[in-house]
Amino acid sequence: MSEERFGEFVLVRRHEDGHVAELALDRPKAMNAVSSEMARSIGAACAALGGDRDVRVVVVTSTHERAFCVGADLKERNSLTDAELVRQRPVARGAYTGVLELPVPTVAAVHGFALGGGFELALACDVIVADRTAVVGLPEVSVGVIPGGGGTQLLPRRVGAARAAELIFTARRVEAAEASELGLVDVLVEAGRDREEALALAARIGANSPVGLRAAKRALRLGQGLDLRAGLEVEDAAWRAVAFSGDRAEGVAAFNEKRTPRWPGE
Repeated sequence: MSEERFGEFVLVRRHEDGHVAELALDRPKAMNAVSSEMARSIGAACAALGGDRDVRVVVVTSTHERAFCVGADLKERNSLTDAELVRQRPVARGAYTGVLELPVPTVAAVHGFALGGGFELALACDVIVADRTAVVGLPEVSVGVIPGGGGTQLLPRRVGAARAAELIFTARRVEAAEASELGLVDVLVEAGRDREEALALAARIGANSPVGLRAAKRALRLGQGLDLRAGLEVEDAAWRAVAFSGDRAEGVAAFNEKRTPRWPGE
């Protein structure tokens, strides 16, 4: 396993053959509160991972024992003038869009607090694995703002408009069992096993065609919110992108020869 630092607060680990990458939030003294510096590092790490054709899956984790991420650094925010806050907005937004726009499947490994922007980082992922210590929520209206990392758009896509409205308007925190029942998280595991289970899931995903994974993610994301006819056109375009690829040829050959595929990734 290799490691690479992006600034002080983000660590990228590449596992095994490099197909699974781990983006670890590593600001333990602040429970991974997202400062401007940390936001820049998340964005930079995502840009690097998105451009690495060897990476097939990204897992977002935390090095803090009691928190995934508690959201924006409100101490920093309290020190900003209005003009500074305007300039800081694209920096903060870049962290969330960085995760959201990764071209490969993404898995969040959540334990402890995942609140505000922390939960939005998880929502930006394709699958959320949470352990039984997880507490999630979007409490922004309780401090006079609204979710600004995609929460008002991503949460309704998960749980529907009415449920999202209730959760955002009340600013309430949701513990793991209820979060699983409501669909706020996808896989619920025993305490302390979120990272392990998320990495195991990523390994299963990463065994598949890199061309197919990227095309499937593109079809899933671009098709959201479209009517069926338009969505099927998105799917057809993605199918055409893979149908004549080296991965398709290798996958069919490996199936017929009863062997493990050796994906060319093209």
